[in-house]
Amino acid sequence: MRLCPARGGCRRPRVRNAARAVAAALVLAASPAPAQEADDAVSLAFRTALKSTLLVTGPAGDPDLSADTTAVQGFWRARFEPTVRFGGDVTVSGAYEVRLRVLSADAGLSGAGILPRETPAPYRIRQLDWNLLATPGASAWNEIDRAFVGWHRSNAEITIGRQAIGWGRGVLFSAVDLFSPFTPLEADREWRRGVDAVRADIKFAPRRSLDLVGAFGPSIDESAFASRLRGYAGRADVEVVGGRRAQDWFGGATTSAAVKGGEVHAEVAVFRTGDRPPSPYVDQVAAKAVVGGSYQLPIGPGILTYVEYHYSGFGVTDPSQILPALSDPVFLKRYLRGDTQILERHAIGIVSTAEWSPELTLGGQWIHNPLDGSGVVAPSVIWSLGDKASVLINLYFPYGASPAGLMLHSEYGASGRSGLVQVRLYG
Repeated sequence: MRLCPARGGCRRPRVRNAARAVAAALVLAASPAPAQEADDAVSLAFRTALKSTLLVTGPAGDPDLSADTTAVQGFWRARFEPTVRFGGDVTVSGAYEVRLRVLSADAGLSGAGILPRETPAPYRIRQLDWNLLATPGASAWNEIDRAFVGWHRSNAEITIGRQAIGWGRGVLFSAVDLFSPFTPLEADREWRRGVDAVRADIKFAPRRSLDLVGAFGPSIDESAFASRLRGYAGRADVEVVGGRRAQDWFGGATTSAAVKGGEVHAEVAVFRTGDRPPSPYVDQVAAKAVVGGSYQLPIGPGILTYVEYHYSGFGVTDPSQILPALSDPVFLKRYLRGDTQILERHAIGIVSTAEWSPELTLGGQWIHNPLDGSGVVAPSVIWSLGDKASVLINLYFPYGASPAGLMLHSEYGASGRSGLVQVRLYG
């Protein structure tokens, strides 16, 4: 079952010309920089990353929702990030990606959310991505994911262009993260997708600042205008947010504080939706909330553990509504945009990591739906091969009531077991 809408592309000659132009720019950027002036006013940094991922997903046991065979996906991601700094005031930065995905069979709902989605990113005037290959078993894309100019002063930072913006205190979930948030089970969370925005972060007191963001889509109804006021109330930091996201008006707040060797955080937001036409699966007033905390458990080298509870008023109230809601264009658009990170309304998440040696990091996460009793347990291992290479192994064990025909009886019970291996190389 595919949740992603069809995507348009440019004519092939234009794709080739664009790809050649970007490739030429990258070659020039990778070339040795000429001798700089004595005052070192201009500096160039060029970072690269290559990730090779293999995801194997077992059958979910219901041929109506997934193939009755093991699905294998190969995913390759190459990323190039040039950055030029002019003194200490101006930064010009970009990021170009090439992605290739090969799959043996459609895994349906199984494995959904583990690999990055190939869907249009929200809040972009133009996507600036091009389809290089599209066959039933393989697809390839290239994309300009960052392209911005930043101006830095002692009391202000202004950024214009395609950039990554993340709000909120949550680790797995968020109530106030408006700009391409991650799904809780996504294995590769290193790069948030860029949005076309103008951002001004203004510091007007030693412990107070105002963050203003305009993120633009093809129209006003696909744009976001938000503000965030940050400060402290005693020993706790507090943020108040508000504005307009697409057709919604919203307001909310976040806070976090250190408590007895640990940390607690909370987020809440209320949205007044403005869908035209309205959807039977989206309430006119929807609330989102996150409550959580973290603590270093004194076991072995120390196990850093985060616990969060998440409520999403954009989710459905019963698992039997999941498939009909995903067939509704309004609900599906919100889900792919990240308005809700879960399909139902309640979730409990636990994330733990422990560095057992300089080379070995053990961890895992547990996502549980307390209403329908389903969830996913996902242990992980990271083996570091120096500063420029590592190997990630993730296993996913879903549980919950199995579906009957085309009706789900739990949020995660329709998924099969999965295993992921990812090799990461950095330059």
